[in-house]
Amino acid sequence: MREIVIPRHGGPEVMEEHERPTPEPGPGEVRIRVKAAGVNFADILARMGLYPDAPPPPLVVGYEVSGYVDAVGPGPTRHEIGRHVLAVTRFGGYADHVIVPADFVWSVPPSLSHNEAAAIPITYLTAVVGLYRMANLKSGETLLVHSAGGGVGIAAIQLARLRRSVVIGTASPSKHSALRAMGVDHLLDSGGADIEAEVARLTNGRGVDVVLDARGGEQLVQSYRLLAPLGRLVVYGSQALVVGRVRDEERVQSFLQQRPLFDPLDLMNSNKGVFGLNLAHLWGERRFAAASMEALLTDFAGGRLKAVVAKAFPLSHAADAHAFLQDRGNVGKVVLTM
Repeated sequence: MREIVIPRHGGPEVMEEHERPTPEPGPGEVRIRVKAAGVNFADILARMGLYPDAPPPPLVVGYEVSGYVDAVGPGPTRHEIGRHVLAVTRFGGYADHVIVPADFVWSVPPSLSHNEAAAIPITYLTAVVGLYRMANLKSGETLLVHSAGGGVGIAAIQLARLRRSVVIGTASPSKHSALRAMGVDHLLDSGGADIEAEVARLTNGRGVDVVLDARGGEQLVQSYRLLAPLGRLVVYGSQALVVGRVRDEERVQSFLQQRPLFDPLDLMNSNKGVFGLNLAHLWGERRFAAASMEALLTDFAGGRLKAVVAKAFPLSHAADAHAFLQDRGNVGKVVLTM
């Protein structure tokens, strides 16, 4: 089997294509012949040595794939060989075969392509947990989505529209036209200095009910200030760590020093809430993941949700995919194809 290995931390150019024997699934596992794999910002953090959950090099990143079941481990299973599936992989996805626990594999609706299916698991599960479970977003409430053009941002936009919420998105101006077509009510320049003033204007000074923040760091202070009474801030990323192609130790220290400490008394007096979300640490919540994914796939099958793929790269061009995602040029998901 082919796989993309990160032999050492560094820029995109460190990634190498290797061959190794194709593994066999054990009890409760299935093997997937991968047709497409999603690329996530966590993969970039792992490559740069900025992702604490990642194994040490050499490692194979990749949290989500789509393809066909081509082997089933011993014991009972609901999966059949040849079935078109998508899966959450917890590393190892940058390969043409991957072993996955059977509980984290789901059948793909016929209307979805391989690339679309690979764009779903991590982004839509993150968005649905953050918005529906943690923030409990309601009809008529206002959601502010930072990094609205990314995979999770677009998933959040679609889920918020299903809840009939008002959506404010931040993104670079070059992405505004595409995001407006997806139903974002108000778009702000993510690099602008007037975000707080614009949010105040759009909400008549009240603030927003929910903020979804992928950047972390010093921006969290602003995100918290933008909340209305009873507002909820959901933090799910640390993109502010990444400056350039390789780890910048000065930036890391700055990021750590600028992390806000939320005072319980201030939370009480402000009637606000702060949630942290790391999907990788919900690996043990299989029942919840299964129920959430099945509900999402029902909405995809019914046309209420639509996977948006910004660009697909061949597996052997994984370095180019990382560079493209780091340049923030994407509107939607970046995927690798086999």
